[in-house]
Amino acid sequence: MRGLADDRLAAAIRAIHQHPAHTWTVVELAKCAALSRSAFFVRFRAALGLSPMEYLLNWRMALAKDLLRSAHLSVAEVAEQVGYRSASAFSVAFTRYAGLSPTGFAAGT
Repeated sequence: MRGLADDRLAAAIRAIHQHPAHTWTVVELAKCAALSRSAFFVRFRAALGLSPMEYLLNWRMALAKDLLRSAHLSVAEVAEQVGYRSASAFSVAFTRYAGLSPTGFAAGT
């Protein structure tokens, strides 16, 4: 992981990984990295090739896919574990991201 080689970015990435359901903002993540919001955003994008919020979405969706494949959880339970307050908001985001609904994804695995 390119971001983990940068100690400051690594702190923010670890925070995301440890608390994926937290309602992260770029400002909070910048504080984790001990950088200003703008410096953090530029540095993160340069190192990882995507914005902090895009990274957060990708991480949450990767976790959701794992949970849908292996854990026998409801869509609402998966949604909660990956930071969505409602199953419907999660379903819309997951479908947009994966091209399948969460139940369709789980059924296909």
